[in-house]
Amino acid sequence: MTAFSDIRFFPAVGSTNDVAATLPEGAVVVADEQTAGRGRRGHTWFSPPGSGLYVSVVLAPSRSVDPRRATSLTTIAAGVALADGIEAATGLRVRLKWPNDLYVARRKLGGILAEASESVVVGYGINIGEASYPPELRDRVTSLESELGRLPSRDDVLAETLAAMSARYDDLLAGRFDAILNGWRARANAAGLAVEWDGPNGRRSGRVVDIGDDGALLVKSGCAVERIVAAELTWL
Repeated sequence: MTAFSDIRFFPAVGSTNDVAATLPEGAVVVADEQTAGRGRRGHTWFSPPGSGLYVSVVLAPSRSVDPRRATSLTTIAAGVALADGIEAATGLRVRLKWPNDLYVARRKLGGILAEASESVVVGYGINIGEASYPPELRDRVTSLESELGRLPSRDDVLAETLAAMSARYDDLLAGRFDAILNGWRARANAAGLAVEWDGPNGRRSGRVVDIGDDGALLVKSGCAVERIVAAELTWL
């Protein structure tokens, strides 16, 4: 199993992804607070001190037996890993939402941001303890403390998520892509769910059929099955 032996802790950083982008494969950046945390498509990631787990890992899917496919499935693999790690640390079953969100029921528990340069930096944030969320987030997010009724060990969650990330990274490198895709299917239970998204010709809607071999979401809209690669989805 790939070992993440270079783990660097910071009390506060702007973004763990920015720090990790300067480091080699296998490096891990952990911060108690992010002052400029970000999510997909320019969204801000609320990262207050002491209440979350903010981590970035440097991967090199280009070393895979199939570099193109491994790179396209990196975010999907990370989601499966985090769900596995959280369950191992706490017993809580976490659901995945394509492409990069961790949910419990209808509330968001965590998210993933993968950014590529020479390597791929996978950043993730998990809400560990209850926090004073901004008004626009209060009805949409949850934490491990809220779901479990107790505050779990942040160290345990970190250790288990990194162990699971290491195992799924090995799957990417070895080309065990079906294991990743089947893990996602089991965690997402997305088949048949209704979604909406913005297409080139306006708002579209359909029902999820499956996930593609490259991580695209397959959605039936009318008589056609469409591949969604990067759209902002609304789950209905």
